[in-house]
Parts: sequence; structure tokens; C-alpha cells
Amino acid sequence: MIVVVGVSHRTAPLPVREALAFPKERLAEALLRLRAETGAGEAMILSTCNRVELYARQDGPEAVAAIEGFLSRYHGRDAREMEAVVYRLADAEAIRHAFRVAASLESMVIGEPQILGQVKQAYQAAEEAGTLGSTLNALRNRSLAAAKRVRTETGIGRNAVSVSYVAVELARKIFGEIKDKNVLLVGAGKMTELAAKHLVRSGGRATVLGGRTFEKAAELAAALGGKAAPFESLRDELARTDIVISGTGAPGIVIHEADVESARAARRGRHARPLFLIDIAVPRDVDPAVGKLSGVFLYDLDDLKAVAEANLRERLKEAAAAETLVDREVREFLDWQKAREAVPLLSELRRRAEEIRRTELDKVKKRLGPLTPEQEDALEAATSAIVNKLLHPPTVHLKEAVREADAPEQLSLIRKLLGL
Repeated sequence: MIVVVGVSHRTAPLPVREALAFPKERLAEALLRLRAETGAGEAMILSTCNRVELYARQDGPEAVAAIEGFLSRYHGRDAREMEAVVYRLADAEAIRHAFRVAASLESMVIGEPQILGQVKQAYQAAEEAGTLGSTLNALRNRSLAAAKRVRTETGIGRNAVSVSYVAVELARKIFGEIKDKNVLLVGAGKMTELAAKHLVRSGGRATVLGGRTFEKAAELAAALGGKAAPFESLRDELARTDIVISGTGAPGIVIHEADVESARAARRGRHARPLFLIDIAVPRDVDPAVGKLSGVFLYDLDDLKAVAEANLRERLKEAAAAETLVDREVREFLDWQKAREAVPLLSELRRRAEEIRRTELDKVKKRLGPLTPEQEDALEAATSAIVNKLLHPPTVHLKEAVREADAPEQLSLIRKLLGL
């Protein structure tokens, strides 16, 4: 059976997730130990900021406990401390969870795209370590295919839901594309940096205004592949820029209405392109009156959060369609998996039938004496046809029986009836 043991943002605080994380450079060694120490036939480890999960193919009543024991033992944690934060899943529950994780339905931000790549990398690491077998490989193929369908057939990934991504989305709506647009950063805080990185990845050119610590501005500018400028050049930089991200943490207004009016006057010779200001400071950096100027678009933190929340509501609506799609894919995988359970019995049944056919055919040939090649072929064809027709009903029944709730009992009964 497939087993999943893990913790996530829903069950464990960040310090616990950090303590249970598997560093990339130690992943191969951890996978080999997981398989060796638990007796698992196959193993995969998914370790991200928001979840640490161990996947295994392992049979027996102690399978889940063995995997959980490895997790606590590997990281030197007291198993009793982990009882409240670890979730333990097996069989259909584990499979459904794997599909939901890949489809981002278990993510902190539903619809986020990063998890699909992280799941791919986790399976790839298991394959390279030699701990991925046919069962988990089938789970990989089916769950990743379902996740791709979720992203292409539903709107779960549309509409930005983080403040930094909302800023990029709004910029695209204003300018059409961000390539070659000038981005001015006023302040070098984390949120400012994150929004700027998204804009630069989309083709924007960054300039960072330095304040009390010009060195910090220069470092950020270098990281963004841009340039740094002194704060005194604010008006000159405003005249050249298209997008402003301000988050200084200053106690009062940093960008005044007069600063923007001066920039607009200087920009008229450049066809008065729009000016988009993103104020993510608390208290605000940009004078609210700036938003009333012609050709100027001003969004503060509350505006960005309102857009993000509206987008999240749209994603949650699409999540219902994604849930339906994933449920259907999970059912198909479970049916496929159950059908595989009949394969060993079917193979044994056919082997036994062929053995009987061959034995009886040899007896007939001895009684009949020498046969022509045509007669030999006719006997082979006739006896093979009889066997195939006799095996067809039990074959169909076996494939149907494995889908029933009492499949193990039915398979055991069939074995007894057929003497297998």
C-alpha cells in the first residue's frame, strides 16, 4: 500500500517544519536510509518551506508507524512531541492527498504554481537515488498529469493573490507589458525587494534610491541588475521612471504631490506615459493626493490587499472545479490500482491452464501417433481456443471483483475454487 507521513503549514508551526526539513544535499542519503530502516519497497521525500512529507510503498500493519518512527529518529526528535503535528495517511487517503498536493489544493495559497515543480523534483530525486519503483512512479505520472489538467482546465492559477504579484499584475494592466519599463525603488525593505524582483524578471529596469544607508541601496541594485541613486535625485528619477515602489518605513510623507507634478511636467515631452506608484509603507510614503493627478495610478497597501482578496475569492470558486477534477482522477487511479491486484492471480490461472492444456495435448499425441504439421497446428489452435474461451468469464469477473469492497475475500474464494 501507499503511505504518507508528514507535517505541513496546517499542522505544524514554522520552527517544527524547519527542524524536520531534509536539505537537498542530504536527500539521496535520507531516501536510502528511509527504505533500508523501514523495509519500504519504494520511497520519496517532499521537503519544502510549507511541508515535509515521506511517501512510501510498504505493506503490513506497522507500515505507517515505521515511517513516522524514521522521521523522528532521523531528526533526533521525541516521537511523543510529534504526535500532535504529524498526519498519517494510507491507501486511498494517501493517494488522494498526493493528488491534492500536486494540484496545489493543499497549499497555503491555493493555486500557487511552485508546488508542481517541487513535487516533480522530489520524484526525480527519488528516481536518481534508486528508491522510486513502479507504484510511486505511477502515482507520479497520474498525479502530475492531473495537476497540469487543473491548471489548464480551471482558473485556479489565475489572478494574483500575494501583494507583490498583485503589483506586477496591475502594472501589466496599465502598461500592457513590463519589458524595458523603468522601476524606481524608494526604500530597500523585503516587500519592496520582492515586488521589484517580480518586475525585473518581467523585463523591468531597476533603480534604487538610497537613504540613510546608501550601501544597502547599492547592494539591492546590484542584486537586481540595476543602479543606485541618492535620495536627493528623487524628482529626476521620478521623471524617468514608469513604476515606483515605495516602502521606506519613514514616519511621514516621502513622495509629495509637488514631486509627482514636477515629474509629470518633465514627462510631457515623452508623450506623458502613465506613472504607476505602489505604496507599501505603513505609515504611507506617498501623499494620497497624488492619486488624483491625471495619468497617475496610486495603490497603497490596503488597495493591493483588496485586489488580492478579491482574486483569492475567485480562486476559491475555481477550487471547486479543481476538486471535482482531482476526485475523478483519484477514482480512476484507484480503479487502475485495484485492477493490478488481479494480475498475479490471472497470470497464475493462465499458467495453470496452459500447463493442463500442454499435458493433455501430449497424451493425445502419444495415442494418435505421428501427425502432419497441419494436424499439429490444428490441435494447437483448437486447444488454445478452448482454454481462452474458458478463461474469458473468470478473467472478466476477476477484474470486476477487485473493485468491490470485499475484493480480498472474493480473490481468496476464487483461488480455492480453482485450486490455485
